[in-house]
Amino acid sequence: MTTEAVGPALDILRTHYGYDQFRFRQSEIVQTLVDGGDALVLMPTGGGKSVCYQIPAMVRDGVGVVISPLIALMQDQVNALNTMGIRASFLNSSQSFETRLEVEKNLLSGQLDLLYVSPERLNTSDFMGLLGRIKISLFAIDEAHCVSQWGHDFRSDYLRLKMLHEAFPQIPRIALTATADRRTREEIVQQLGLQNAVRFVHSFDRPNIFYRIGEGQNNRQRLWQFIEDNHAKDAGIVYCLSRKNVDAVADWLVDKGRIALPYHAGMSSEDRALHQHRFLAEEGVIIVATIAFGMGIDKPDVRFVAHLNMPRTIEAYYQETGRAGRDGLPANAWLAYGMQDVINLRMINQQNDAEETHKMLQHNKLESMLAFCEQVSCRRQTLLAYFDENLDQPCGHCDNCLQPPITWDATEAARKALSCVYRTGQRFGTNYVIDILIGKTDERIERNRHDQISTWGIGKDMSNNQWRSVFRQLLAFAYLESDADLHGGLRLTQRAKPLLAGEEKLHLREVTETGRKKRSSTSRTVIERTNQPLFERLRNLRKTIADENGVPPYVIFHDKTLHEMAAIQPLDLEHMNEISGVGEKKLERFGKAFLHEIEEFVVGLSEDGLG
Repeated sequence: MTTEAVGPALDILRTHYGYDQFRFRQSEIVQTLVDGGDALVLMPTGGGKSVCYQIPAMVRDGVGVVISPLIALMQDQVNALNTMGIRASFLNSSQSFETRLEVEKNLLSGQLDLLYVSPERLNTSDFMGLLGRIKISLFAIDEAHCVSQWGHDFRSDYLRLKMLHEAFPQIPRIALTATADRRTREEIVQQLGLQNAVRFVHSFDRPNIFYRIGEGQNNRQRLWQFIEDNHAKDAGIVYCLSRKNVDAVADWLVDKGRIALPYHAGMSSEDRALHQHRFLAEEGVIIVATIAFGMGIDKPDVRFVAHLNMPRTIEAYYQETGRAGRDGLPANAWLAYGMQDVINLRMINQQNDAEETHKMLQHNKLESMLAFCEQVSCRRQTLLAYFDENLDQPCGHCDNCLQPPITWDATEAARKALSCVYRTGQRFGTNYVIDILIGKTDERIERNRHDQISTWGIGKDMSNNQWRSVFRQLLAFAYLESDADLHGGLRLTQRAKPLLAGEEKLHLREVTETGRKKRSSTSRTVIERTNQPLFERLRNLRKTIADENGVPPYVIFHDKTLHEMAAIQPLDLEHMNEISGVGEKKLERFGKAFLHEIEEFVVGLSEDGLG
């Protein structure tokens, strides 16, 4: 591998991006592409994947063609590049015919460094013909996990991207993703013909994210308590399983006084685009969404991601929580789940019309997610192990590390629960079986003569809430299953036999009553260490400039850059240029305005006798 491109690449990094050095293995990836090689890059969200193809596209002759799955985000990505002085554009169906002609004219005349397109457009004969008339520096395939037919983000058009190598065999390609287990990585290689690509697998760890998962009742109220305690003014994402719940939770948060916007596939494309734009452009907005929202979101200051329902897979959970804290500042991943989540997701899988191999794979992924929620050990160790990465010591930065769960010998209680399911005919739901255990009498129980069986009333020593926790964990650990054909009726699995026979012991999490939690480790930890009044003034200035330029605030400067300005308080352009994230183009365009704001703040302190 040569080093001739290190100088030009570093110059671009410093001049346009405002950073003094590459992070992680960015320099190796950049050099691989500059030398004409292919690369498969797995790097966590916020790790700087875009730099890995943007800079080589500028170092090499020609234009870099970037395949991105989301039309709505191309404008924001291009705006960010243009603000840094990089010649970039996009082609998609949202543009007028005249605009597309102008972009094609710039493309053919060599006036672009980067062009963003969707896989659907790339697969058209007209566009392939256009590519044949220009000099191409590289192809970048973003969100490459979309090629996986086993994944939750599968896009059929990605399967045809292998033809890029067939049509342009000499052009280097880079496939990038933040989410891919070993099986998905191999599928990316096979489907895209990347057998000779150099593989770069960075750590999947996001040490700035605090993971908290809890079960219980009143999840909505618990969500509000979490937001109030930790993120009273912060931007965040709340994920729900259904469109109906998305709308209800968004309305509820608005009633609570927050700016909250729904986002799901049942909305018009115009409304979705508007809500996404507001989320990116405004401060402190909460998006309430189904999984339809989030892929490719570049907003760096999302301080929390909350789930009001359990995701179906660890990959989905990792990808969705990874949208928090892209700027490297502390962020929270909060998840609330319950027994109904377990039942619903299992029933969805049972009713799936997919082939048995696929259903079994999804079943195993769901079981892994359940085990992750119920575990009593370090969350981060398990999360990383799922992606074949080893963390030697517990992280000390998740709920189980800071507040180790209390476990109890639930063997006898579990045997009572399983026996009651069996003696009632393995056809009733959880609430009914619990009523039997606690000795409740009503017309239905009496009609079924279940007030006369041996398990009626044998669980009076435990509360309804405690029994729900037992049943949830019995379902999660596959001692019980919910039968879709019986409308959610419980039945025993083969795994229940040794436990019923007294051949094994079972320890479960102790049920936790909802109470006021300590504030989690969040962005406020950092903000309180910096000059908060000055930071707020700089943030207000950033918003004004962003509105004038028609771009989201983070395109001007990231929060991390503003925190550094507030702490260092540079008073001339030379010192301003030393701050991370301030490139020459941004310094030229915005430097004086921010220097003026800092100077006014410092002068104000002196006049007040506080300087």
